Amino acid sequence: MSEHDYWWEPPLAGTEEAHLVGALDRLRTTFRWKADDLDADGLSARIGASALTLGGLLKHLARVEDVTFNWKLRGRAPGPDWDESLLDDTDHWEFTSAAEDSPEFLYGLWDGAVARSRERLASILEEGGLDQPAHLEWPGRGHLSVRRVVFDLVEEYGRHTGHADLLREAVDGRVGEDPPSGWRPVSGGG
Repeated sequence: MSEHDYWWEPPLAGTEEAHLVGALDRLRTTFRWKADDLDADGLSARIGASALTLGGLLKHLARVEDVTFNWKLRGRAPGPDWDESLLDDTDHWEFTSAAEDSPEFLYGLWDGAVARSRERLASILEEGGLDQPAHLEWPGRGHLSVRRVVFDLVEEYGRHTGHADLLREAVDGRVGEDPPSGWRPVSGGG
């Protein structure tokens, strides 16, 4: 077994920055594994009374990636895939609108957003590290740090990876905490 077999694992011993980014990437990878290699029916499957689907989660987390690394950290529009009016989180249209999207579109949307986010975060960290202020401000209290915004994204992925665990098990029985050794995405550009 080599570290290439488990490329998503954070370092065994590293800096705070390496562990934070590593934890985020591990959650991203686990989420992607839970959502991988499904057709439209699998991506739109629901359990119980919940409207959540794996396709909806792919679209939602793609939006969260672009909003986080463009608007929350830099004050920039979220990007060409998103209408700026969607910065208001009161309407989670992406959860329901994903049913109209093809699996190829949803996988590509998420994969592209994550690739852009990795580049943006690397650039932000190079410019000033985790302690620099983000664009996002808590009125009356000040700007959040880059560290806080990235930790918030780790929390977001933790919550939705748990949802993905339940949804995927209901679709085809896939269970497990981590992808198997050597796993790579099958669907989309991965």
